[in-house]
Amino acid sequence: MTVVAGSAGWYLRRLSRMGPREVGGRVGDAVRRRRWRSAPPDGPRVTGARFTAVLPAGTIAAVPPDAAKRLVAEADRLMDGHGEFFGVDRDDLADPDWSYDPKTGRRAPSGYAFDVPYRDEGAVGDIKQIWEPSRHQYLTRLAAAYAVTGDERYAERVAEHLRSWWAANPPLRGVHWTSGIELGIRLLSWVWIRRLLDGWAGAAALFEGDPVALDQIWHHQRWLAAFPSRGSSANNHVVAEAAGQFAAACAFGWFPSSARWRANALRSLERQLRANTFGSGLNRELATEYHGLVLELGLAAVAEADAAGVPVPASIRLVLLRMTDALAAVVDSRLRPPRQGDADDGHGLVVDGAGTDRWGSLLATGDAVFGRLAWWPEVTGTDVRTPLLAALIQPYSKNAAAPAVSRPASRPAHFADAGMTILRGPAGIWCRCDGGPHGFLSIAAHAHADALSVEVRHDGVDVLADPGTFCYHGQPEWRQYFRSTLGHNTLQLDGGDQSVSGGPFLWTRQARSRVLVADTSGAADGGTARWCAEHDGYRPSVHRRRVELTAASQELRIVDEVRGPRRAVRLAFHLGPEIAADLVGNRAVLTWTRDGEDRSAALDLPGQLSWRAHRGESDPPLGWYSAGFGRKEPTTTLVGTGFADGADGFTTVLGFHG
Repeated sequence: MTVVAGSAGWYLRRLSRMGPREVGGRVGDAVRRRRWRSAPPDGPRVTGARFTAVLPAGTIAAVPPDAAKRLVAEADRLMDGHGEFFGVDRDDLADPDWSYDPKTGRRAPSGYAFDVPYRDEGAVGDIKQIWEPSRHQYLTRLAAAYAVTGDERYAERVAEHLRSWWAANPPLRGVHWTSGIELGIRLLSWVWIRRLLDGWAGAAALFEGDPVALDQIWHHQRWLAAFPSRGSSANNHVVAEAAGQFAAACAFGWFPSSARWRANALRSLERQLRANTFGSGLNRELATEYHGLVLELGLAAVAEADAAGVPVPASIRLVLLRMTDALAAVVDSRLRPPRQGDADDGHGLVVDGAGTDRWGSLLATGDAVFGRLAWWPEVTGTDVRTPLLAALIQPYSKNAAAPAVSRPASRPAHFADAGMTILRGPAGIWCRCDGGPHGFLSIAAHAHADALSVEVRHDGVDVLADPGTFCYHGQPEWRQYFRSTLGHNTLQLDGGDQSVSGGPFLWTRQARSRVLVADTSGAADGGTARWCAEHDGYRPSVHRRRVELTAASQELRIVDEVRGPRRAVRLAFHLGPEIAADLVGNRAVLTWTRDGEDRSAALDLPGQLSWRAHRGESDPPLGWYSAGFGRKEPTTTLVGTGFADGADGFTTVLGFHG
C-alpha cells in the first residue's frame, strides 16, 4: 500500500503517534502561524554591531595544501555556475533561481510560508532540490576559498548571492521558511561565511552593516524560537535548529533577544544531544549519516561557544566525545561506517572540496579536539574543516570543566543499547549485524524495516550491501522499496514488512528485536565470532538469525530460523555494485576487482529455496543500490523463495578466497 504524506489518513496516523504534550504544543504552533500571517514585524534597529568571532591568527596557514587545492577546484567549478545536488548536475549556479527545481522543472509557489504544500511534488517540485542550495553550504565553500587564496572574486560572488537570496525570500514568504532544520543550518552557514570573509573589505557591510541582513538574521532566530521540532519529531532536526540558533546568538549577538535565544538554544542543544545519543555513543536514529550530521552540528556549536567565551555544559562535550569514539569503532578498513537507515547527504558545515572523506575528516577533528585512542584507525587524508574547528574548540584535555572520562581501552565491537555488532576477520572482512531497536521516538522517522539484516564488506568493498535510501518525497514506490524488508539482507514472511509503514517518515507498528549472543572475540585469534538475535515483527512467528565468522577459513555462516506456523518466505541478499555474480542453482560465484587485483567469493545459498537473480527491475523495484541521495544504479539481488514450516533453518555460507 502506498501512503501519501499529507493525506487525511496520514494525518490521523501521525496524530496517533503523538502524546498530549506534543499535541498541545502543535496546537499552539498552529495558533501562532495564524497570528503571524499578517505582515511580519520589523526587527529591532541595530547600531554599532561588530563581528568578533574571528579565526585566530595562523589558522588558515594550517590548512593542508592538498585540501586547499581540492577546495579551490570546487570553488572554481561553482564560480562557473556548475554544481551537483543529489545526483542532478546544475549549470545555473552563477545566478540561481532560489525556488526552482531542475529535476522536475517546477518552481515552488510564493506566498505565506505555512501555506506552501512543500510535501506535494506536483505543486512544488522536489523540495530537497530546492532547499539544498539555500542551505548556503556551497557559499561556505566559496568563502573558504577566499580565505585560503585572498581572491576577492569568491567573496564578491558570495555577497551577490546572499543579497539575491535575501531579496527573493523575505521573512515568512515562500518555501524556505517552512522547515526549522533549513533555517538552523542556514544560520550556521551565515556565521561561517562572515568568519571566513573577515579579511575582505566588504564583509561588515554585507552583514552587520546591512539592515536587510540584520532583519534576516533576526527573523530566522525569531522563527526558530517559536517553532521548535517537538515530541515525536525531536530527532536530528531539533539538534540542527538548536545548533544554528545557538551559533547565531553567539556570533551575531547584536539583538535584545540574543542572550535569551542563546541560553534557550544551549539548554535545548544539551538536552537533545543526550536524548538523540545512546550511552555507547551511537545515534539513536540508527541511521549512520545522521550520526555524522549530529556530530558535525555539535562540534560546530561548541566552536561558537568557545569562540564567544560562552560556557557549555560538560555533558555536551562528553556526548560528542562518545560519538567520536563510537564512529572510530564502527568504520571498516577504508573508514566507511555502516550504511544503516536513512541517508540524505546532510552536512552541518561544508568547507571542503569534492573528494574529501567525510568520516576521515570527522575522525581527524576528533583527534584534534579529544585525542585519538591507540585502537583508532589511521586517518591518512586531509581536510580544510579540521584546522578551522580545532582553532576554535578548546581541546578536551585542556578544558578545566570537562569531566574525566573512561574511554574504551580496546575497539568496541558490540553496542548493546543500539543492538549493533561488528564482526571483523582477516583481509578486511567486516560484518555489521543488526539486532537493535527499530528506530527513534514513536514515529521512527528514519528507520528501515531491516531487523536482523547483515552488511558484509571485504577490504571496504560492499559484498552483501545495504542498498541505501535514494529518495524521501515524490516517488512513493521507491521510498517504500528502499526502506522495505525485501530491500535488505534479511528474511521476509508472507510478502510483508516486519514493521508497518504509515507514511514516508512514519511507522505505525515496529518490530522488536533482541540480541541473544554477541561473542566478537573469537575471530581476532583465528577462531570464530558469533552473533544471534531474533525479532517479533511477524507475530505469531519469530525470526531468529545466527551469524558466525570464522577467521581461519574466511567464512561467514548465516542461519535463519522461523519459529511458528508455515509461512511463505523470501530471503534476499543484495550485492554491492562492484560485485558480478554467476548464479547456478543455489550457488553464486562472486567476483570483483579492488586496487587492480581480482577478488572472488562463493555464496552457497539455502537449497530449500528457489533462487533467482534480479537486477535493475522497476515494476516492482528490485535490484538497486543508492550510493547517495537522489542516485541509484542497478545491482544484483539474489532472492530465494519457498516456505518455512518449522523444520531445519536456512543456511547461507559466504566464503572468501584467500
